[in-house]
Amino acid sequence: MKTIERILIKIAIIQFIFLVIAQVFFHEFNAFPELKQITQYEGVTDNNHSEVLKSFRSKE
Repeated sequence: MKTIERILIKIAIIQFIFLVIAQVFFHEFNAFPELKQITQYEGVTDNNHSEVLKSFRSKE
């Protein structure tokens, strides 16, 4: 059972490393400019916290 646990831990660590590498590749090196345009179009990257705060304050 310990061997299976060690293998699973190693797989999880390797997956985490690949996740970090993929995130750096996509975001820092601008691998897919279309992806960046889509997120800007959808408003995911905008900081629209003031609208949310206004709605919470109006309920008080």
